[in-house]
Amino acid sequence: MANAPFNVMVVGQSGRLQYEALLFAASLRQCSPGFAGRLFVAVPQPGPLWDKDPGIRNQDVLQALADLGAEILPFDSTVFGAAYPYGNKIEALQALPQGERFVFFDTDTLITGELAEVPFDFSRPSASLRVEGTWPKPTLYGPGYAGIWQALYSRFGLDFQASLDFSQPDEYWKRYLYFNAGFFYGACPRAFGKRFLVYAQSVRNDPPPELAGQSLDPWLDQIVLPLVIHSFGGGRDALPAGYLDGETSCHYRLFPLLYARESDRVVEVLHEVAAPNRIKKVLKGYEPIKRMVYQGRGEKVRALFDRENLPRREQAIRNRIKSEGFWMR
Repeated sequence: MANAPFNVMVVGQSGRLQYEALLFAASLRQCSPGFAGRLFVAVPQPGPLWDKDPGIRNQDVLQALADLGAEILPFDSTVFGAAYPYGNKIEALQALPQGERFVFFDTDTLITGELAEVPFDFSRPSASLRVEGTWPKPTLYGPGYAGIWQALYSRFGLDFQASLDFSQPDEYWKRYLYFNAGFFYGACPRAFGKRFLVYAQSVRNDPPPELAGQSLDPWLDQIVLPLVIHSFGGGRDALPAGYLDGETSCHYRLFPLLYARESDRVVEVLHEVAAPNRIKKVLKGYEPIKRMVYQGRGEKVRALFDRENLPRREQAIRNRIKSEGFWMR
């Protein structure tokens, strides 16, 4: 089944995301010629939940995306909008073709290998394990990790014990199913998205008492995602390691971080896909890409770090870049 077609979706909108979506599309076409599915750039439409039009109005961006075979997929924000833009990835799933297998990626991702060769089992969804223990943050008076996660699994009638990694110690965050929402995949986007939305609204509007003192913003999508994946029979071991967040894709997040810590291959792909004039003239409209990629600031950032001996905490990387005056976002 690994070679059967599937669709790919990213969310694009005005500002930074439209340029990242263009880079994503260019990297997909260059590095994954075997990809036979459709590439959708889901775009939120103006409405009462947005104070400004979130759509892509830049005609050069739209034309460049079209030239790369990307399809603009409009969707309406009925639940989240500007108050929680991470909810775009949840609501946009309803606009994808029903019953067609899908992979979602954050736009701040580059495809660096053949996506068609990734051995997805769409009947067992999964998501990115390139994640730190960002949530929850148990308080002094409890409950701990187990109590918080148990409450969420119980809310939706899910088997909490079956989600645990017993190779990890009790009350250590890795014991509990937790993903980065930078990519995830499943068999039907509408079924996945509907459940994602129901769970997210339930947790946001009526959090279990055990979540008292826990922040839901910006973590709501990552709190709910493991529950959705578990409910569809997926998990942490559903996708072999080394493909996504490895040889085949890179979730770089911000351009200074890309230059600081990602592999030479990732930098090479970025420069290759950004080089053609028709792409360059569009990407130069975004200042961080203009300065980092085309004016050499990224290489100056790269020279500050030894990729074999990076600081353990991302904040230390950010602080070093800022101290040199090279930070941009």
